[in-house]
Amino acid sequence: MPANPKYLTKSKWQRFAKITAGILGGYFVSVTFHLALASWFNRANILITMAFSGFILWVALMVVAFLARNGWKIWMVYIILSLIFSILIYLGQTYNTTA
Repeated sequence: MPANPKYLTKSKWQRFAKITAGILGGYFVSVTFHLALASWFNRANILITMAFSGFILWVALMVVAFLARNGWKIWMVYIILSLIFSILIYLGQTYNTTA
């Protein structure tokens, strides 16, 4: 049974934004989140766990990107989250010498 056309995205740019945000943006957020955890906690344990939880988080973020109404807004959310996690990575590597 095909999807109802009134629920499908009509703009090709919105479709492109959702697809790229889901794949690339979700991947960036997932990786930066786990690297931020690794810079503050036990690095080996976090990176081993990332093999499974990173994939699950990536898929969840991909679904969220397709549920959003505006692909460009979800891109902005993913970029902001990646920047926040990148700042946490920097701070963790600068101030945390035990991990």
